[in-house]
Amino acid sequence: MNQKVKNLIQKLGEAIHESVSESEHIAGVVKNIRDQGFDVLLMLEATIGLNEVEPETESEPLRLTDGSGEFHDGPYTYNDLNFLKSLRISLPEDPK
Repeated sequence: MNQKVKNLIQKLGEAIHESVSESEHIAGVVKNIRDQGFDVLLMLEATIGLNEVEPETESEPLRLTDGSGEFHDGPYTYNDLNFLKSLRISLPEDPK
């Protein structure tokens, strides 16, 4: 990952932190909790995932099943397939 992307990710983290710390809604809820006699420690974790976008090719659309054995035409992109794989969804072979 190049330095420019790393800097942009850092800026995104800072923007998330700033929006949470300046949120009037969050401040109001924290105040209500403190009014009930509790001290509040708020820790948030943000996971930022990146997938490099590959240019679309003019290949034949991918076809997937819905579990019934019937194939449904795409179009499904490379990112769609990566997302399904990240959910541990295996794709059957197309029996063309």
